[in-house]
Amino acid sequence: MSTDFDEAGGDQPPASSVSAAHDLAATYDAVEAVLLGDGPRYTRLEVAEKTGVPIERLSELWRALGFPGTRDDERHFTDDDLAALREIQFLLDSGVVSSNDDIAVIRTLGRTFSRLADWEAGLSPEIATLPPEQAAEATRALIPVVRRLHDYAWRRHLARATARELLGAPAEGAELCVGFVDIVGFTSTSRKLSQTELGALIEHFEHTASQVVTAHRGRVVKTIGDEILFIADEPADAIAIGRELTARHERDAAFPQVRAGLAHGPVLARLGDVFGETVNIAARLTSLARPATVLVNDTLRARLAEDVVVRRVPPTSVRGYHHLEAWVLRD
Repeated sequence: MSTDFDEAGGDQPPASSVSAAHDLAATYDAVEAVLLGDGPRYTRLEVAEKTGVPIERLSELWRALGFPGTRDDERHFTDDDLAALREIQFLLDSGVVSSNDDIAVIRTLGRTFSRLADWEAGLSPEIATLPPEQAAEATRALIPVVRRLHDYAWRRHLARATARELLGAPAEGAELCVGFVDIVGFTSTSRKLSQTELGALIEHFEHTASQVVTAHRGRVVKTIGDEILFIADEPADAIAIGRELTARHERDAAFPQVRAGLAHGPVLARLGDVFGETVNIAARLTSLARPATVLVNDTLRARLAEDVVVRRVPPTSVRGYHHLEAWVLRD
């Protein structure tokens, strides 16, 4: 029997479903009004006129922030959008950011806050169950608290990053230790878990890994699905991180079994990420490592303390490297 809706009415969705959809739409409208103020008032042509930013430039900045494009006649922009675009243009015109990097900087800003917003949107799922007025009131109460936490965390991290820059931090191309740690058999494991269980696994992995990296004076660069990328200034710290994480599963069954690859060499640090052959080698070593083991490149091996025992692994061909030299850490 067809379930298409016919012109005479035919099968209709339950009234309760329609009502629920309307309730959610009303709740969203109420929450959006709190988040975006008075709501959309301007077209992008009007924004270009009011800000003095050429329409092509405005569209480029808007897309770099991660927002979808709009039509010329669509009233999509708010007073806050105008203020933000003026401030972005002031920042770029001031010369603080190189003209060669301006769009990349804005894109990184947008990507960072997009990910943060995706996470924060799921923190209070009960808001969706509230009537529109109560949902708006709850959002109105949360926003100042979250904003203060954003500002606090940002200033703390900025102070730490500035200290690294001004007090002898490595310059671009300087040598660092780069490490990847990834979950063994993640694809097969994820198929056996519910969404809730998978989320708990990833959260425990990321939380624990971040704590271990920070405890040993390393810095998490980013998490990429089932793996974490970190850097450390000192070889001993990188080794300690790799060893602790690969041994973690033995005493914490909830922490997944992992493997690690570490490399030492020149690294290009740019916009919060790291690039270069050293990063590539660390990634390839991780793919070669057996469960619960740490592989290091020859450059890092030469910088290890005398009491660190390693065993040479036969040179292996991997993508981009025909004979990759590797050493496995021994207990």
